[in-house]
Amino acid sequence: METPFLATARPTRKLLGLEWPSHVTPAERRSLIAGGLGWMLDAMDVMLYSLVLSNLIQVLAMDKTTAGMLNSLTLFASAVGGFLFGFIADRIGRVRALMATILVYSLSSAACGLSQAIWQLALFRFILGLGMGGEWTAGAALVAETWPPEHRGKALGLVQSTWAIGEMIAAAAVALILPRFGWRAVFFFGVVPALLVFWIRRGVPESEIWKASAEQRKTSLKELWKPGTRRHGIIATAMNAAGMFGYWGLFTWIPAYLSLPLSEGGRGLNLTQTTAWLIVMGVGKWLGYILFGFIADIIGRRPTYIGYLLIAAGLTPLYGIAHQPLWLLFLGPFVAFFGTGFFSGFSAIASEIFPTSIRATAMGISYNAGRGLSALAPFTIGFLAHTYGLGYAFFLTAAAFLVGAILAFFLPETKGKQLQ
Repeated sequence: METPFLATARPTRKLLGLEWPSHVTPAERRSLIAGGLGWMLDAMDVMLYSLVLSNLIQVLAMDKTTAGMLNSLTLFASAVGGFLFGFIADRIGRVRALMATILVYSLSSAACGLSQAIWQLALFRFILGLGMGGEWTAGAALVAETWPPEHRGKALGLVQSTWAIGEMIAAAAVALILPRFGWRAVFFFGVVPALLVFWIRRGVPESEIWKASAEQRKTSLKELWKPGTRRHGIIATAMNAAGMFGYWGLFTWIPAYLSLPLSEGGRGLNLTQTTAWLIVMGVGKWLGYILFGFIADIIGRRPTYIGYLLIAAGLTPLYGIAHQPLWLLFLGPFVAFFGTGFFSGFSAIASEIFPTSIRATAMGISYNAGRGLSALAPFTIGFLAHTYGLGYAFFLTAAAFLVGAILAFFLPETKGKQLQ
């Protein structure tokens, strides 16, 4: 006989979407693991640069503007990679494209450790950006096409949440490796993701929706310019560019903001404090990514996306003017929760507004062209920091979050849409 507690708990679990794990198929589980691990290790490789940035500034005699420009170059390359691997994923499949992107970003990350000059580091960071942009495109398309609409938001939120785990792994790795072996060894550690390719090749099935699409190999890129697709693509790209400008402008510089001395506009935390503060922020990011998916599957993608960005726009200036370490520790997880969690919404929205035959290509363009447009963010914040300090330069990222929220109003709600 069912107890009153269980009778009450089951409808509640269903409303909150907590019963879905019992219905996950092997294909759904493997696609989720592949997309999640690929994205997690992508984040790890990307974050290594930011975490050793203060060392690179000294060793390679870079100023803040040049340091920001190198990260901008990586973001610009990601736009190219997103289009390139999106096109490839629509032709040869999501799984094979995903494997290729992981090899590109992991090998180029390790190559950064061989750099003897700024131009060499710039070249390897550019190649890393190609794989970085392509990984999101192939992985998001694979998961979106494998999971049913009622759980798609949660699945994509879980994938996106692994970015925070990757950043925490990077922070821990740098804390262990940098003091003992130096910055080059940190980049050599970045080759680890290449091992993931062996498991993906053996254990992850291709998207059935992609295999069943009769038009995929005949599709022309002219389909991108059909009126409805074109309008959605332009708005999604602009919206993503604004949100990413806020994200990259803020989180590229937060490690330096925490660790640089007060005389240089930082907050003067030591390596141990900086690592601990970043890990706490990473927890906030992880929760923000995951909870976005659950909320979006209940109330919709668009209102959740807008809410996250509006709150991020309000919290970022407070973080920029905070001077006390305890305030930075307290505000950090909330800034991270909303200032990064909105990313979970873009993959759900983008996957549901484009047709299967051009889904990966269109998602790659809208996501990574937006990222390419946001590539000016690290450079711009670094430039403003010379005059106003990093804390006040962060006000510009808050404005970018606000613009992204406004643009989201012009996209349709796609909750519950069946992909074909």
